[in-house]
Amino acid sequence: MATNIGMMDSGYFVGRNEILNWINNRLQLDLSRIEEAASGAVQCQMLDATYPGAVPMHKVNFDAKTEYDMIQNYKVLQEVFNKLKIDKHIEVNRLVKGRPLDNLEFLQWLKRYCDSVNGGIMNENYNPVERRGKGVKERNPKGSQKHPKSLQTNNMDNPGSDDTSGLDKALGFRQGKKYAAGGRANSSREVQALSEEIAGLKLSVDLLEKERDFYFAKLRDIEVLCQSPELENLPMSVAIKMILYAADAKESALAQAEDYLTQFTNAEAKAENDA
Repeated sequence: MATNIGMMDSGYFVGRNEILNWINNRLQLDLSRIEEAASGAVQCQMLDATYPGAVPMHKVNFDAKTEYDMIQNYKVLQEVFNKLKIDKHIEVNRLVKGRPLDNLEFLQWLKRYCDSVNGGIMNENYNPVERRGKGVKERNPKGSQKHPKSLQTNNMDNPGSDDTSGLDKALGFRQGKKYAAGGRANSSREVQALSEEIAGLKLSVDLLEKERDFYFAKLRDIEVLCQSPELENLPMSVAIKMILYAADAKESALAQAEDYLTQFTNAEAKAENDA
């Protein structure tokens, strides 16, 4: 199935908002940008949700920040691809750079693949938070018990701290009351600013989706023209369809189409010379 998802597949025309909603709903995350999935951890767990238990989640690092840590996640993903016999080349060097378009393209492919396996239906028995939690615990078995040194030694260094705790609480309550009104005003301004930012982003997305639909319509027109009985067997039409229908591969479809045209031209010239 993986090798049959070509660049003209409808999966590659899914917008980034739909991709983010898919990730956040399936994995109970709160991603706001495609680049936030560049570490490879999301891709690993999405495959784990599609094939429950197939991914060793204890090896997946959701806190990966360096390229080295991200590469380790993609190694886990590639191992799972090999185990499940998924023939898909991962452009790790591009993905770990956090480039939006590269990551969007890979996530579009991943969504198309996962939907082809499960029909786009969520597995209600899959608990993404629990699966992530197991991985964190196995990597840092004592991490949840660590506390700042100042908190650990506070009572030891200040045996009389209990005597002043009530006064501190009272003062804190009064101060909190004093600044509550100001805090609400600031919150309102922040909400308004965020709302305006969201509106601007939605407008940008709408424009991008219109541009996508425009170019897709052009490609569809070219496809229909090349499929017409009068033109479908012409060398140029065959070469164009090679590019349109090419599946993901390491070799360029453009180079293959150019080679085909060159061979045809040479054969035609030879035939004319022989005649």
